[in-house]
Amino acid sequence: MKLITEHFENLEYIVEGKGKDQYIKGIFMQSDLKNQNGRVYPYSILKKEVNRYKTKFVKEGRALGELGHPMGPTINLDRVSHLITALEEDGKDFIGKAKIMDTPNGKIVKNLLASGVKLGVSSRGLGSLKMNKKTGVNEVQKDFTLTTVDIVADPSAPSAFVNGVMEGKEFSATGELEYAIQNEIKNTKSKELDKKKLDIFEKFLGNL
Repeated sequence: MKLITEHFENLEYIVEGKGKDQYIKGIFMQSDLKNQNGRVYPYSILKKEVNRYKTKFVKEGRALGELGHPMGPTINLDRVSHLITALEEDGKDFIGKAKIMDTPNGKIVKNLLASGVKLGVSSRGLGSLKMNKKTGVNEVQKDFTLTTVDIVADPSAPSAFVNGVMEGKEFSATGELEYAIQNEIKNTKSKELDKKKLDIFEKFLGNL
């Protein structure tokens, strides 16, 4: 089985409860559509797995997600940033909503969004892939297991960025900031990428 991850954009940044509760909302997963990684999640397979995940994790208040892009399927409690509170089917898409927590990484997410940094989400799961001989596309198989949906800010993948929305006002990261971050990422070895991202987040917050 392989670790399978996908990036998604077009998230909303939502503030509720007089500013106390902060959420992100948007497309967390898509089916029957070739994604940027050249893979397809068949609708029947994804729907079944999402329903299992909702029952076992979302409804039980255990659907934790992390900040960054872990290289394994395990949830690292010291990196948790949000709790997925809803995951609903909308056609072939699955719309999710996640509450940003007051953990160290959750506070980083809140500050980044409030400061105008674009963030996205990345689904994470385990499963096997099989090439469809007719379409030439890798299809996710029935053994797929969804682990979680993480929050990501990956300058090396611009399509993973999104505009945060707070109280009706749109924010976007400045070009100067994106340029500086991109240069740091480009000079980082892949195995050190997660640590570099968190270092950049902390450095950014120190300059606010």
